[in-house]
Amino acid sequence: MSPADEERWVRDIVARIERSRRCGRIDLARRAAELADRYDLPRPDAITWSERQRLRWGSCTPATGEIRISTRLAGVPGWVLDHVIVHELAHLVEPDHSPAFHRLVARYPLTERAIGYLQALTDQPVLGAEPPAA
Repeated sequence: MSPADEERWVRDIVARIERSRRCGRIDLARRAAELADRYDLPRPDAITWSERQRLRWGSCTPATGEIRISTRLAGVPGWVLDHVIVHELAHLVEPDHSPAFHRLVARYPLTERAIGYLQALTDQPVLGAEPPAA
C-alpha cells in the first residue's frame, strides 16, 4: 500500500468511527415514532443506521416495514434528518414517488429546505470544478 493509499484508508476509518459515535447518540426509533405520530404516518417495524447507504440518504422496504438511514446523515441538522425519516415513513404508505407520496412528505414543513440542504451536501465534493458547458 502506498503512503497516499494508507493515508486515505486511515482517513476513511477515522471518519467511519466518528460517524458511528454520532449515530450512537441518535435514537432513530424514538425520532421515527414521534414523526410518524405527528404527521399521521405509520411507525416503522425497524429503523437502523446503514454504513452501506452510499448513494441514497435512506431506503425503505414497505413489505417488512424496515427503514435504513445512511450514516452520512449522522452529522446533519436534526430537521434534515427528520425530513429523510418522514420521506421513508411515507414509503410505508406509498412505495413509489407518486403525487400521493409527495403529498405525504409535504406534511413535514421543512421539506423544501431539507431537500436544498441535501442537494448542497451532495454537490459538496465537486465544488470548485468547472461549471457545465452551456
